[in-house]
Amino acid sequence: MRIPAFRAFWQARLTSTIAQMAMVIVIGWQVYDIARHTMDPKAAALRLGIIGLVQFAPLFFLTLVTGWTADHVDRRWIARASVFLELVCAAALAAFAWTHTTTLEVLYVVAALLGVARAFAGPALGALAPNLVPVKILPNAIALSSIAWQSGAIIGPALGGYLYALAPEAPYIGSAILCAVSLFGLFRIPELERATSSKAAQPWQQMVEGLRYVRQNRLVLGAISLDLFAVLLGGATAMLPVYARDILHAGPEGLGHLRAAPALGATLTAAFFAVRPLKSEVGVKMLLAVAVFGGATIVFGLSRSMPLSLVCLALLGAADMFSVYVRQSLIQLYTPDDKRGRVGAVSSLFISASNELGEAESGFLAALIGPVAAVVAGGVGAILVVGIWARQFPELRLARNFDPPDLPGAPEQEKA
Repeated sequence: MRIPAFRAFWQARLTSTIAQMAMVIVIGWQVYDIARHTMDPKAAALRLGIIGLVQFAPLFFLTLVTGWTADHVDRRWIARASVFLELVCAAALAAFAWTHTTTLEVLYVVAALLGVARAFAGPALGALAPNLVPVKILPNAIALSSIAWQSGAIIGPALGGYLYALAPEAPYIGSAILCAVSLFGLFRIPELERATSSKAAQPWQQMVEGLRYVRQNRLVLGAISLDLFAVLLGGATAMLPVYARDILHAGPEGLGHLRAAPALGATLTAAFFAVRPLKSEVGVKMLLAVAVFGGATIVFGLSRSMPLSLVCLALLGAADMFSVYVRQSLIQLYTPDDKRGRVGAVSSLFISASNELGEAESGFLAALIGPVAAVVAGGVGAILVVGIWARQFPELRLARNFDPPDLPGAPEQEKA
């Protein structure tokens, strides 16, 4: 935090995340609430699943483009443009809420635009962070960056829920203001020197190169895909509007608490790692953390107590943050800077698939077997994934520490 450019980056990420999460939580509530006026809970849950699918589609179709862009265009300007698009989305939703003209179609369109913004921002911000600090303290910087994101994920949902209880347009107005503050922080980051990607190959070949690097580096592939399938199956957060409205009967304020609980656990975990970075047996510990994630998901799915549900969600978030910390450190340290944008785009696609596509999977499954059964089945599936990945990707079990290999070039797995 003594580095001015990193401080500006941290502030920008915190405020943009608060704005984004405040919008996401209210969009989810509005979709479910509007649908419940004319549909039963299962059919309304299906509409929540569609929101996840709508947000995932831009990342799926734009992954190669956004990764190539992050390696060839100033990453600061990509982030600035993405946050500006989020600001426009917030202003539009505020206008619709003010005039009482919000519809499901409006929410789906705006959710898709937010997906576009995230598709470009993810690789750019992820690849920008390593340019701001010396490589020896990169794991600490990743933990601090995660604190910014997770703190925003705590504050955003609670803020969105409380502001929505005051007035439907209030959370969107607040999000627009926070996006403007984030833009100010991004404009304070000076121009930085970084490795440039080779211009010899054609753009399409360069785009595919990121996919090829992930496929060939089994440590990176295993870490990314573990998160994909574990969170894809264990998507309890997608059902939070259902739990808040129809199971725990907590209302929009309770939804804010439920949505913030995982981020609270995650923030405390990230704060611990920022002070005391993980140093040994990082791969095995990551696998165990994902197993804890699955177990907490199962207990949450069966819970009918608000305090127990909050504890389970906090534990779920802490376990997820543990996994994220290890995975992001390995990916950043084992990827050459001139490929970080493209590899980051692939990572963002996998993360989005696990989150947004996981929301779609949870919504569709809940429409078939009910929300409680869907959440419990997802937790069981996440635990099964850990066992399968521990066997199929021994590189994960053999990853001992965060000592980076010699870059550029593919890492030697023995150095893990």
